[in-house]
Amino acid sequence: MHLSNDNRSIMETELETLYRVSQILSRSLDFRETLTEVLKTLNDLGNLSHGMIGLLDEESGDLLVSALHEQPTPFNPARYRPGEGAVGVIMESGEPLLIPRIADDPRFLDRLGVYDLDLPFIGVPILIGDQAAGVLTAQPRGRLGPLERHKRFLLMLANLIGQSVRLAKRVEDEQLELKKERDSLRRKVRGEHGFSNIVGHTRGMRLVFDQVRQVAKWNTTVLIRGESGTGKELIANAIHYNSPRASGPFVKLNCAALPDSLLESELFGHEKGAFTGAVSQRKGRFEQAHGGTIFLDEIGEISPAFQAKLLRVLQEGEFERVGGVRTQVVDVRVVAATNRDLEAEVREGSFREDLYYRLNVMPINLPALRERKEDIPDLVRYLVGKIGKGQGRELVIEDSAIGLLMRNDWPGNVRELENCLERASVMSEEGRIDGRAINLAGPQGGIQPAVTYAAPERHSDIYDPDLDERERVIAALEQAGWVQAKAARLLGMTPRQIGYRIRILNILMRQI
Repeated sequence: MHLSNDNRSIMETELETLYRVSQILSRSLDFRETLTEVLKTLNDLGNLSHGMIGLLDEESGDLLVSALHEQPTPFNPARYRPGEGAVGVIMESGEPLLIPRIADDPRFLDRLGVYDLDLPFIGVPILIGDQAAGVLTAQPRGRLGPLERHKRFLLMLANLIGQSVRLAKRVEDEQLELKKERDSLRRKVRGEHGFSNIVGHTRGMRLVFDQVRQVAKWNTTVLIRGESGTGKELIANAIHYNSPRASGPFVKLNCAALPDSLLESELFGHEKGAFTGAVSQRKGRFEQAHGGTIFLDEIGEISPAFQAKLLRVLQEGEFERVGGVRTQVVDVRVVAATNRDLEAEVREGSFREDLYYRLNVMPINLPALRERKEDIPDLVRYLVGKIGKGQGRELVIEDSAIGLLMRNDWPGNVRELENCLERASVMSEEGRIDGRAINLAGPQGGIQPAVTYAAPERHSDIYDPDLDERERVIAALEQAGWVQAKAARLLGMTPRQIGYRIRILNILMRQI
């Protein structure tokens, strides 16, 4: 088959244009910019001017103009309903439309105001499968072949664009799903690590809540102090997830779990070949926490030798990986926790004084459970609900069982209390935890009845700020000769209120 020079030139132009368009569609990440560049190539190489690409808006069902080669200023994005104007006809029918001269066709609305009314108009559907997902239009210029040939060429281009639209839509849908999942996980994490999971209304706990709310706003280093089992990790979670760094990583490490040799590699990372077994480069916890928070639990357990290395990171935000020479710089907020008496260790010389002051910028002291027994009823109900959720059933606890729990000092604090309740729940087949289950599950084989009042050796002042609530109630009863109504007046309570306090605080009334 012999081709004329004109046909050969047209074919070469079309092939070059198709090749360039396929390159553009495969390399760009910004789909809107990609479509605009396609129309520019169509104009520069394909002699098809005034190009327009409109895509289907799935929410409204309308066609929205997504790209124009010759975009007017100012540009108001046009919208076409199915069947509206020449573009709407193509969208509704899914068939190409060829108009020899725009000015002669009443269907042409010229809503965009960019077309040459004396030139032809060609519009083809952008198909995904059998469904129209958009429209590609252009105006041929010059004398490069019949309009039918331009129409076939635009159909080939529309097919390439349709494949890219399908891919872009799939990516957009996946990104939307990931965003929804991310937002859902963030809400879940915030809920799990918010203030609602830290139970307490005593003066000591209210102070802790106020401190956490204030310190969470800033990048200040925090040292959480308290006995084992008091919930130091919960406080660290609350600080991070209520801070501006909440969207960043939250990395935890128990410093007491590793010897110095492993602790350095775990915190700072190592280079390939730094030691036997280091078969590849590894980022440490500080690098993993970049832009977020690192929680160093049991910080008082690290050796003096390692304390110097940790001090540099806290001061400068710099360190080297094990076996490396390149200095790593990180932006990390540090929250540490300890149950040790760091002041005594500083005096003894086992804990560096400069590291102590670097850590102790904002101390938060968690009271032991024995110091806030008034919180036990609320704490027990919260823990029972949490345990029931984990077991997939509804658990309830009787008031008599709560009374027994309040008689113990709980040296293991909240952790020990939770373990006791979980054991008791296992022994409660019907989901009702009573006093018998608590006695069977309690520490050392049961909670023994204790003497729940002790007359003060001296006559206590009920207004003494150092008295806790239980001591204040006992002091008032002592002054009132153990008459509840009189004691209530001394405390500014009603007889009903003091009766409730006597019951939940397990004060055994003395008969005078």
